[in-house]
Amino acid sequence: MDSDELLPFYTGHLEGIGGVIKEHPEDFVVEEVPLYEPSGEGTHVYAWMEKKGISTMDAVNRLARQLKVPARNIGYAGLKDSHAITRQWISVEHINPEVLDSAIVANIKILKTSRHKNKLKLGHLKSNRFRIRVRKLVHPAKDYFKPIMDVMDFLTTKGVPNYYGPQRFGNRCDSQLLGACIIQRNPEQFMDLFLGFPDSYVDNSLSLVARSYYQQNEFQKAFDTWPKTYQAQRRALGPLIKGADGDLALAKERAFNKVDKHLKRFFVSAFQSEIFNKVLARRCERLDKILDGDLAWIHQKGACFLVEDADLEQKRCDQFEISASGPLYGYKMAQPQGEPAEMEKEVLDEYKLDPQDFRQMNYYKVKGARRPLRFRPTDISLDSGHDQPGPYLQISFELPSGCYATTILREIIKPNAKGRS
Repeated sequence: MDSDELLPFYTGHLEGIGGVIKEHPEDFVVEEVPLYEPSGEGTHVYAWMEKKGISTMDAVNRLARQLKVPARNIGYAGLKDSHAITRQWISVEHINPEVLDSAIVANIKILKTSRHKNKLKLGHLKSNRFRIRVRKLVHPAKDYFKPIMDVMDFLTTKGVPNYYGPQRFGNRCDSQLLGACIIQRNPEQFMDLFLGFPDSYVDNSLSLVARSYYQQNEFQKAFDTWPKTYQAQRRALGPLIKGADGDLALAKERAFNKVDKHLKRFFVSAFQSEIFNKVLARRCERLDKILDGDLAWIHQKGACFLVEDADLEQKRCDQFEISASGPLYGYKMAQPQGEPAEMEKEVLDEYKLDPQDFRQMNYYKVKGARRPLRFRPTDISLDSGHDQPGPYLQISFELPSGCYATTILREIIKPNAKGRS
C-alpha cells in the first residue's frame, strides 16, 4: 500500500467524485510561473522547454548528451512530473542559442530562448499552473461541478494539506526507506533495498531479474543483467563482486560507499518528506489552527516565528497570513516547543531517531527547514469536453511552488470512490 493511501483527507465530510487522472500525458499539463523573466542579456542561455512523458532529470540528461555538456551545467527551477506535459525554463551557460533552438531530442521541444546573467537554480520559481483532466466518471462531467466547488471552497478557506505527493518517493515507493537507512546508519539494509526486493508490479523485466540475482547473492549475474543506464546499481555491485574475504556485511558497507552522494541526498530528502507527511497527518483535523509553541509560517515572507500566544495569532491564521509549519529535519532546522514539539517527537520515535541523528546531514548538505502545513490554490476553473480518448472533466488552478496538485486531486476524487449515485 502506498503511504499516500494512509494519509487522512481534510474534506472527508464531502463526497468524492471518483474517476482517474494521468491516463494520458495530455491529461496533466503543468506550466511554470517564473520568479523572474530572462533579461535578454548575459552568458546564460535560457530555454523555455516542453517535455512529455519524462522527468525533468531525464530531460536534462538527454539534453546534456545532445549538447555535449555536463548535466550539472544545465540549470532548472523545479522538478516536474514525468507522467505529464510540462513547460519550464532551463539554462545553459556559454552556448549558442541557435544550438538549443535546433536541438532534436526525443520527448523534448525548445519553444523559445533568451539570455540572462545568472544560472537558473532550484527555487527560482513563483508558482505552477495546472490543467488536469479527470476521466472514467460515472455521470456526465457537469454533474460534478457543484461537489468539486464545495471541496474547493472549503480548501481555499481552510487550506489544502501540504502533503508531499507519491511521486516524491520514486517509482518503487521506497526512496524514503532508503533515506531512513542512511540516517539510521544501516548500509546493509540500504543495499538490500537498493539492489534487491524484486517487484513485478513496478520493475521492468531486466531490473526484475537483476534484483532476483542479488537476492540469491549472484552479484556478477546481477551486474551483467542490469541495463547500462542503471549506472548507480552497477557501480554499487563492484565491491560485492570482489567480495571482502567472505565478509558480506563489509562488502555491503563498501558498496554503500560507492553510491553517489547526490543520490543519497535525494533519498534523505524523501525521508524528510515522509516525516513531514506524518506530522501533518497528526495535525490535519486542526490544519487551520495555530498552537502555542508552533513555528508559524509567514506566507508573504517565507519565514517563521515562535508562537507564544496562539489565541492572539489565530486571527492572522484565519486570514491566511500565517500557518503552522512542519519539520524537514536537517542540521540547521529550528525546533518548535510545547504540543507541536511533542507531536514531532512522536513521529521521530517511530524510527527510534531524535533530531541529533540529523546532525550528520552536514556531509550531505541537508540543512533542513520548516514547511507550511497548508497552502491555498488560486485561479480555479472547471470545464468539460470530449477528445479522442473520450469525455473528460477539466480542473485548472495555480499553486505556490513546491506544492503538489495531486494533494488537491485526492481530496476531489477521494481514491476508491465509486462516483455519485
